Amino acid sequence: MFLKGAILKGRYYDSITLMSVAKELRNLEGVEEILIVMGTQQNKLILKSLDMYINEFDEARDNELLIAVKTSNEKLCDEVISKAQDLLSTRTIERKEEHKYEPKSLDSALKILPNSNIALISVPGQFAAYEAMNALRKGLHVMIFSDNVPFEKAYEIKKYGREKGLLVMGPGCGTAIINGAPLGFANVINRGDIGIVSSGGTGLQEVCCIITNMGGGISQAIGTGGDDVKKHFEGMSFITGLEALIEDNDTKVIVLISKPPDLEVLEKIGEVIKKSKKPIIGAFLGVEKEIIKNYGAIPAQNLEEAALLAISYSKGIPWSFFLEKIKETENMLMEKAKIVSKTFTDEQKFFRGLFQGGTLAYENQVILKNFVKTLYSNVPLKSNIKLENPWFSKEHTVIDFGDEFFTVGRLHPQLNYELRNQRILSEARDKSVAIIYLDIVIGFGTNPDPKSELLPVLLEIKKTSNVLIIITITGTDKDPQNKKDLIESFKNLGIEVFERNATASKFAGYILKFIGG
Repeated sequence: MFLKGAILKGRYYDSITLMSVAKELRNLEGVEEILIVMGTQQNKLILKSLDMYINEFDEARDNELLIAVKTSNEKLCDEVISKAQDLLSTRTIERKEEHKYEPKSLDSALKILPNSNIALISVPGQFAAYEAMNALRKGLHVMIFSDNVPFEKAYEIKKYGREKGLLVMGPGCGTAIINGAPLGFANVINRGDIGIVSSGGTGLQEVCCIITNMGGGISQAIGTGGDDVKKHFEGMSFITGLEALIEDNDTKVIVLISKPPDLEVLEKIGEVIKKSKKPIIGAFLGVEKEIIKNYGAIPAQNLEEAALLAISYSKGIPWSFFLEKIKETENMLMEKAKIVSKTFTDEQKFFRGLFQGGTLAYENQVILKNFVKTLYSNVPLKSNIKLENPWFSKEHTVIDFGDEFFTVGRLHPQLNYELRNQRILSEARDKSVAIIYLDIVIGFGTNPDPKSELLPVLLEIKKTSNVLIIITITGTDKDPQNKKDLIESFKNLGIEVFERNATASKFAGYILKFIGG
């Protein structure tokens, strides 16, 4: 195999263009791999880990484009690099022609839509703070999709928004549904009387989808970005969102969702909860139930329980009804796990969870810690079980591919499956692995065709490996990806498919318990 690369200076392309060009060229005969990425330090590390790095990349800057190609002969390398440059130029021209008019500034956008009251900001992190403050000063609420915003700037934005009574969702906020309008990654949900504030995007989607699939509905779904509940941001956006829902006449029940928050921040949130007369369900993953109860909230141990509690209060259905259903399901999972556990070799012991969604990764860990002694992760529940190198798994491992470690200069894993697909193949080659666990999050903003992205990889694994694949799908029947067809396609391959992350995690847990993993 021959490896060659090129550096393109003064050229910037969005991640979707880079992904589509690489995907097209990867299908050419004789091409083993091609990666097209911005020249950030993180991307250089990725290229090195995949043996796609050449020494010339040492000099590349963050804003320069790197093309790395591995082919069957040297001449083909040159041809592919040349074709990549041609395709990148062509796609840019096509996109310009597709959009006859695009506002070049917030001012020009407001001339077209003068009644707008919210701005969605998705630009490189170093520029996002300026755009967000500009929007806030014009009286707009903001959702900042961008991550890697400098801390001082992000704090300034949140503080300004809090003082002015404006909602600042983010930085790093991937999901929100405001007045029924999906922003970022979001699903087609029912409107209703349940309001949600969440510092985790996929947690917000999971709860919205369970509620919708159960016949309930959402008034507002407010994201805050994961860092908001850390000590330095003081929960400013989370508290603003909670206060808004308490005052909202269309909201009857409130659900709060978070990965493990800083306890000082939780205390501040708790002081607001105490003032509310509405039922508030607290799904603060990893926090003891008694702590949540002390603030007057109803504790939920996981996202599924939070959604069902919300339905219970919204529709007046006794909680005992749902508890009985949960118990029945768990008994069924345990019996099925006993049967499945007999299909593994003696060597197969370990779990590998490869997640698109950070909150789903946390929920999985919260549940699996009841079944296994130690679970390593790049986003661990406790610091002493953090993976030293997220590129390599250790015993039972959970990886969040949406963590900034993996997303700097790359498209989010809900859109670009490439990095996780490579890891799936790598984990399946490990004879000690019993379960590969995957989440798929569908809806607006995510990959439009997860089946064609993932199915070829799973077919390849089925030919050579005895590993059990478990998939959980977060979505509703109204989402554009056709959830029903997606489920059937995977089931036809012999894959275990679930529609709730908590249920799938318990199934994996019982299997691990029975095989002594």
